[in-house]
Amino acid sequence: MPHMDLWSSLFDILVLLFTALTLGVLCERLRQSPIIGYLAAGTLLGPNALEVISSAAEVTALADLGVALLLFSIGLEFSWQRLRSLGGAALGGGVTQILITIAIGAGAAAIFAMPWRTSVTIGAMVALSSTACVLRLLVSRAEIESIHGRHALGVLLVQDIALVPLVLLVTALGGQGSIGQVGLDIFKTLTWAIVLIIVLYILFSRIMPKVLNNPSLLRNRDLPILLTIVTGLGSAWGAHTLGLSPALGAFVAGMLLAESPFATQIRADIASLRTLLVTLFFSSIGMLGDPAWFFQNLPKVMAVVAAIVVGKALIVWLILHRYGLSHANALATGICLGQVGEFSFVLAAVARGNLINEHLFALVISATITTLFLSPYLVALAPSFSLSAVTMLSKLKILPEPIRKKARAPEASQKHFIIIGFGPAGEAVGQAVERYGKRVTVVDLNPKSIARVRRLGFAGYIGDAMNADVLEHVGVANAASVVVTVPDPAGARTIVELVRSINPDAHIIARVRYHRYLADINEAGAHEVVDEERLVGVRLAAQLRRQFDELA
Repeated sequence: MPHMDLWSSLFDILVLLFTALTLGVLCERLRQSPIIGYLAAGTLLGPNALEVISSAAEVTALADLGVALLLFSIGLEFSWQRLRSLGGAALGGGVTQILITIAIGAGAAAIFAMPWRTSVTIGAMVALSSTACVLRLLVSRAEIESIHGRHALGVLLVQDIALVPLVLLVTALGGQGSIGQVGLDIFKTLTWAIVLIIVLYILFSRIMPKVLNNPSLLRNRDLPILLTIVTGLGSAWGAHTLGLSPALGAFVAGMLLAESPFATQIRADIASLRTLLVTLFFSSIGMLGDPAWFFQNLPKVMAVVAAIVVGKALIVWLILHRYGLSHANALATGICLGQVGEFSFVLAAVARGNLINEHLFALVISATITTLFLSPYLVALAPSFSLSAVTMLSKLKILPEPIRKKARAPEASQKHFIIIGFGPAGEAVGQAVERYGKRVTVVDLNPKSIARVRRLGFAGYIGDAMNADVLEHVGVANAASVVVTVPDPAGARTIVELVRSINPDAHIIARVRYHRYLADINEAGAHEVVDEERLVGVRLAAQLRRQFDELA
């Protein structure tokens, strides 16, 4: 009865999503990450607790799609320009942190007489931190632009890139044979990966730009969304067909599309679907948790958690200090990254059975979920604790006294301005502030308008400003002023409200075409509203006066 199986699976998914929603809201009220609620929902309903979910295989299959879309959207953030802007400390420190953590983690596992393949796998899992959890916490605490916040972001992005080669490594380690055979398996895997990358590069650099600029696609907002989903999931399917991780195909596709001016809108288009599938991913991971096993082995789990949190904080601290950060900022970054991330579950799933036995798998899952639960406290504690710790160590002469520099007021060049809409009104604003160059960012849905924007020397993004993801991506949170030139009153009101919610301190200047909508835009939060009907009336009156003067 396939028909009954379909509806039975759908019911399980609905129950899981509803429970994840309920526990996610509860975690939000308790100032925890909603991810903890998603994990708890899976654990509560899973086979090791209430056994409510009977379609675990179907949920896991959908969760795999969620991972692919998550990596696709992360790849969209990885333009080469952005990677270079992270700086040497974040990039070099991130790579060094991964390698050293793998080595130390593998060494610690080897002490307990684990096989070398298993030891390396454990080191790889421990090396990754939680991008989804840490970034959300840093943004909510307005610390993403702090020194430790920026470097945490850089290291996390490097770790996300490292997931792809780590999946390839763990897949190869899971094969049978000698070290030479493992090396051969890695070579074959890398060869197929290179073939995939070349094919995707040709597709996205030659074919996709023409498709995305097709007038038929631009006229209908539904078609680009469908194209985006086909692109992301199709790349994942292609990687799977070649025997590679679907995550590799999705990530490479996103990274190649990141160079396109459509990247910002593509991210926004898939945000809802990605949220749905990623929620299922975390819930499916939660189903792997075993509460009874956790409490029976509580001392062992807590020892592993303590080793992970303290060990990763110390590793990141020492590495980033070597790259020039102060002890306080380096330690704060390390504390923020002192957990095992969601992508470690991907490595654990790949390694389960052949590299990791069920007892070790339960230990890894339990420790990972616990570190994710601790993450909100670690991120909140990081700045104050690191400063206190460094001060105390300096007084004890263990660390040198920090060199205190006089704080400088931010320069005017750090100000950032955004123009939303680049029709005739927006273009007039742009020409008036042309001398400010890259300090001005323009958002518009029309690719031709963005081409004009870039000729003026501004940063331009193709995107729908009525989407919060688009506004966050273009930097509204840090903007000094935002000019909304959108003629549609409903759209202008929505944009003003979103800008105000994201950045309460931004100075908003908006346009209103008809006088009757003036109060709406003011109530939405605009500081200044340009009333076109009143301006036209003033101009017409001036013209009439000129005629009177000439006749007189």
